[in-house]
Amino acid sequence: MSEYFMYLGEMIKAVLRNLGKFFVTLFARPWIGSDGPFKGVGADFAEYNTYLQTYKGNFGFWGWFFFVLFAILLAAVIFGIGYVLFRLIRKYVRFVKKEIEKDDLRTEVEHLNYELYNAIVEKDKILNLKSTYMGLGNPADQKANQDVVEEVNSRFPKLVNVDHVYQGKDMSIEKVDRLSLEELCNRFRLFAASRLHLYYKIEPIRQLFAGMATSKLIILEGISGTGKTSLPYALGKFINFDASICAVQPSWKDRTELIGYYNEFTKKFNETEFLKSLYVSGYREDLNIIVLDEMNLARIEYYFAEFLSIMEMPNVNDWKIELIGTTTSSDPKHLNEGKLLIPQNVIFFGTANNDDSTFTISDKVYDRAISLFFDDKGIPFDAEDTESLKFPYSQLDALYAKAKQEFPVSGGVLAKFDELDTFVIKKFKLAFGNRILKQMKDFIPVYVACGGSELDGLDFIFTNKILKKFQSLNIGFLKDELRDLENMLDKLYGKNTFKMAHAFIQNLIRMN
Repeated sequence: MSEYFMYLGEMIKAVLRNLGKFFVTLFARPWIGSDGPFKGVGADFAEYNTYLQTYKGNFGFWGWFFFVLFAILLAAVIFGIGYVLFRLIRKYVRFVKKEIEKDDLRTEVEHLNYELYNAIVEKDKILNLKSTYMGLGNPADQKANQDVVEEVNSRFPKLVNVDHVYQGKDMSIEKVDRLSLEELCNRFRLFAASRLHLYYKIEPIRQLFAGMATSKLIILEGISGTGKTSLPYALGKFINFDASICAVQPSWKDRTELIGYYNEFTKKFNETEFLKSLYVSGYREDLNIIVLDEMNLARIEYYFAEFLSIMEMPNVNDWKIELIGTTTSSDPKHLNEGKLLIPQNVIFFGTANNDDSTFTISDKVYDRAISLFFDDKGIPFDAEDTESLKFPYSQLDALYAKAKQEFPVSGGVLAKFDELDTFVIKKFKLAFGNRILKQMKDFIPVYVACGGSELDGLDFIFTNKILKKFQSLNIGFLKDELRDLENMLDKLYGKNTFKMAHAFIQNLIRMN
């Protein structure tokens, strides 16, 4: 029997030693592969068998009795631990499943409560109408009540309400005499400072108006507190038509989050404020600003993809969003075969922060938009009191067309830009593309008409359209090439030019 206890002692020491070696190996280095902590397990069991073969011949009756008893107890402990782990995992899985079911149920209850509320509101409207037609109400209200009936019966109550609000209204706007783009930029800057206490440098204002002549999507980037959301807000106040601000949610995954969807249960289209603002534009002659606040909280390519594609079409009459497949007589007036035309007087603004809570804006979006970067807070300055200015969008569009005729990009600048294109392709394997060339020919003339210089406009396009793509390259191996690019810019356009590009390149080198 003493031989058994000697065997038991050797076994306990061997097991503890091997367990210690296992955990040291596990935490000391990566344990995936042939060098992992499981490598010596087979040898460990061979060692245990060696001890058993050495001592079992002298166990005797009681030695074997305790051996079997100990084996049974060990098996019971292992089974008990496994059973407890099984129960704990099972409880955890059930708990998680219940919580998920609770969230789904809570969402469904909220949805049903919303639908019930809408049904009660519609019922009350119908009862009021009945009382009017039965002589219990004021006959003078019958026209208004008829409008309510149309809204209730329509699949698009919000859009039909817009039809009723603007029905018979004269929305024409007179042009402002002797208005120029440079005056427009200066007046807006002074208005923002004197009336709203928002202070901007003149360069971003010029870039803003030139950007609106180039693309229907303006992206405002920068750190918090630099006036990104305030800029379109101030512009709306300046033109006497407030901007519509739509907050983007992280859960947005497709266009239904943006414009809504047809609910088969209620037989209504769940219209969003974005869709309503877009529809209102069809009745107005002034500029309509729609802001997608924090637009990169979700992937822009998911929920805004259809707009990005449609606005690339050369014929603006094809800029149509399909809302519904079938049509009825009660649908909104500006809906044609279930499709809504995107009016030309709409400009989409998107504010974006670049941090861990947001998605990176892809090249697909950047290529189709004009991006303005705000890197400092506005410095207050004395500004004379300046009033708002109401003018039709057609006048602004005419000023853009006039600028493109009067200040076309010079042949010398285009020739040098071709050299720059060849240099960038050779050194960085990046090409400009026809879209960027077109945007350059649209942006620079308007920027010049706003009071800027041709080279500064070209500097803005080169930095925001070309250099931004460099962020995806391995800059650590391209520092010499970047310095060569700076020398090339100085050679082509002269020193002390392309300040934005030089600053961007230096920042790339410094950050890498």
